[in-house]
Amino acid sequence: MKLLNRFYYLFGKNFVRRRLLTQTSSSVMQHFLNQPFPDKKDFINDVGIVSLDIETTGLNPAKDKIVSIGLVEIKHSGINLGSCWHQIIQTKKNIPQQSVVIHQITDDQIKTGMSIKQAMPLLLARLRGNVMLVHNAKVELGFIRKTCQALYASDFVIPVIDTQVLAKRSLERRNAAYNNHDLRLFNLRRSRNMPAYKAHNALMDAIATAELFLAILNDIAPHSDIEQNKVRLAEFLS
Repeated sequence: MKLLNRFYYLFGKNFVRRRLLTQTSSSVMQHFLNQPFPDKKDFINDVGIVSLDIETTGLNPAKDKIVSIGLVEIKHSGINLGSCWHQIIQTKKNIPQQSVVIHQITDDQIKTGMSIKQAMPLLLARLRGNVMLVHNAKVELGFIRKTCQALYASDFVIPVIDTQVLAKRSLERRNAAYNNHDLRLFNLRRSRNMPAYKAHNALMDAIATAELFLAILNDIAPHSDIEQNKVRLAEFLS
């Protein structure tokens, strides 16, 4: 992983994508990796962005499981609600009670879900050639990487925008005091007087993250600059 991260830093995500493409024998990964990612010099208004949230049985990809996936697409600085996708994922592992309290997905619901083997190709097809938008990227990246390694013997790479990182940068630029609690999605939205939403539902979190990103985008650049293609993707990448 450290070597792969070094490649990211030195050569960029498309270099790593091409490298992984030559190494994989999985048709699913080949389909995902053969589409170039947006270049960091591309204008943000022209880039396909997929806002994603994953709910899990815990925070450790080595032992915990994905229980639901939600996403929505952003294009031309707007949220395409017609692109919404939400899927409950089957798992043989019993869901801890503390996790049920958070995401409200029960063992009975899990039994009616789709297997991760069926869901992952659908997820990768939606992410293909796009930028992934998440709030606290460590969780989503960790679980997707672990799943790709388990199913396809391949690592996972994609350009990422992390709204938590963007919010932290904004606070630090203003020399504003904050703690980790302030950087949670719900609290960042509340600090901007954005509408309350049902937290820890994967699709609702994905939509909430998309809305927060557009609010941050408006802070960073005037809408006219975005429409006139003056704002580059590089300003937002983690």
